[in-house]
Amino acid sequence: MENLIALLIAAPLLGAAVLLCGGRRLDRVGHWLGTLLAAASFVIGVVLFSDMLGRSGDGRTLHQHLFSWIPVESFQADVAFQLDQLSMTFVLLITGVGTLIHIYSIGYMEHDERRRRFFGYLNLFLAAMLLLVLADNYLLLYFGWEGVGLASYLLIGFWQHKPSAATAAKKAFLVNRVGDMGLSIAVMLMFTTFGTFAFGPVLGSTGDATEGKMTAIGLMLLLAACGKSAQVPLQSWLGDAMEGPTPVSALIHAATMVTAGVYLITRSGAIFNAAPDAQLVVVVVGAVTLLFGAVVGCAKDDIKKALAGSTMSQIGYMILAAGLGPIGYVFAIMHLVTHGFFKAGLFLGAGSVMHGMNDEVDMRKYGGLRKHMPVTFVTFGLGYLAIIGFPGLSGFFSKDLIIEAAFAKGGTQGWILGSVTLLGAAITAFYMTRVMLMTFFGEKRWQPDEHGHQPHPHESPKSMTIPMIILAFGSVFAGGFFAIGERFVHWLEPVTGYHHGEAPISAATVTGATMVVLVLGAALAWLMYGRRPVPVTAPRGSLLTRAARRDLLQDDFNHVVLVRGGEHLTRSLVYVDHTLVDGVVNGTAASFGGLSGRLRKLQNGYARTYAVSMFGGTAVLIAATLLMRAV
Repeated sequence: MENLIALLIAAPLLGAAVLLCGGRRLDRVGHWLGTLLAAASFVIGVVLFSDMLGRSGDGRTLHQHLFSWIPVESFQADVAFQLDQLSMTFVLLITGVGTLIHIYSIGYMEHDERRRRFFGYLNLFLAAMLLLVLADNYLLLYFGWEGVGLASYLLIGFWQHKPSAATAAKKAFLVNRVGDMGLSIAVMLMFTTFGTFAFGPVLGSTGDATEGKMTAIGLMLLLAACGKSAQVPLQSWLGDAMEGPTPVSALIHAATMVTAGVYLITRSGAIFNAAPDAQLVVVVVGAVTLLFGAVVGCAKDDIKKALAGSTMSQIGYMILAAGLGPIGYVFAIMHLVTHGFFKAGLFLGAGSVMHGMNDEVDMRKYGGLRKHMPVTFVTFGLGYLAIIGFPGLSGFFSKDLIIEAAFAKGGTQGWILGSVTLLGAAITAFYMTRVMLMTFFGEKRWQPDEHGHQPHPHESPKSMTIPMIILAFGSVFAGGFFAIGERFVHWLEPVTGYHHGEAPISAATVTGATMVVLVLGAALAWLMYGRRPVPVTAPRGSLLTRAARRDLLQDDFNHVVLVRGGEHLTRSLVYVDHTLVDGVVNGTAASFGGLSGRLRKLQNGYARTYAVSMFGGTAVLIAATLLMRAV
């Protein structure tokens, strides 16, 4: 079975190579080929999963060594894969949800002239993400990490004829480069500390290194996670990434790219367990981003950007849980999987709405769509109920467990984190209820598009609705299936470890509190957007609302601190270069030039001058000699 691991990556990688290099002759079948190879990778994953279930203990971890990548004395890096319970979870999520998004894209991108290339980029993205989660060492993981960054740049900027899309792609690429520097530094620190990049030796030897070294490595890994998973302070690219086609939003924001940071922290759990300070910073980053994304989601009228704020917030839940250590690693991954179902369904539902509304994204120009798009309404509605934590649906189980784990941290820190997660749940219920009400309920507010075409909302084709229906089933049943009998805990515990913390309040109390804040958040949204007419033009709003519409001024902050700061730094360096460096260089050159000009006059080629010089020198010597004798 080990030999099948490489095929997981090879299938979509082959699709990317064929579709991107095959030329226009594949335009008619390219989308089918890309989808087939994504599905083939999923089938291989299911076969490996079935085999893994038949094993027990350490026998569930499989290794495959392909070749030595960089063999230079002690610097040894292999292209080798590791498949265990953690990576298998990601394989099934990436290939399963990824295949559904491929199928959805067949209908969504039907009229795009570059559809073949789009599917090639999708395949490349899957291959890079699979390499990231299957690598058995950090250097190979870094290779997949960069591949994901490249593929996301190509997909976000796919419609590069739109200046906004091209700008968003560059922004995502550059912001992620900052995080990638953190990962590269962490990999170098690992090699200087442990002499290897492999997971086994590195994670098994954390006790042999100093806490300071482990803290440095942990903080650099966190910086990398902040870039890929759009966490504070590297979150500014996520909202702009909505400029890409909607299937890209579903792929990046649900099951793949933004989850890479959660995978990195969880996989590196032994490092963070040995570095309490770094672990605390992880928790703080997750808690801040959880609220940051939720507040931004409340003020967005663009349906995709509202969901982008939601993604930022939900990933914050996962990062916070991962920062709790063995108390929360399992629940971070559990919420990651359930989020993969309902968030992918929500994004695909948003794409379906746009498909029927002439690509309109402003929810203030929707209204009453439940009658015209019943399948989209039901599937989107189930995703909505799942994400707010409605009892019995997926988000109810996974998010409640994170809230319980936050309280179980203990002490004042536990109460603060528990309160933050409850507040996040209330805000989630508010902004997601707002999205539902503005899109599917109330009076229609449709307006002609820029070409004067009146929208005629209609249900999307089956190639789009079938993936939405499948994801809706996952949104409803996945969380309960994982939670019953602590199935998911027992599945991941051998890899991540698990410690059942002692919460100061019971699980029933946590559930009750969660239900109360859920009802309060949803009720407030209904009072503001259900009972009152929704104006087509957004009112000015409060100072906080205006700031949230501008992503809580994150771009303004980046412009002032980084752009203007960089400009001032550059000007200062130019001044120093011109004044000090050039002054020293040019002054030295001028001094030697002046001195040489004066010395040159002593060698003018006239015999009379040389004779006078000789006479003068002789006179000086005679005078000096006579003076010495006289003394």
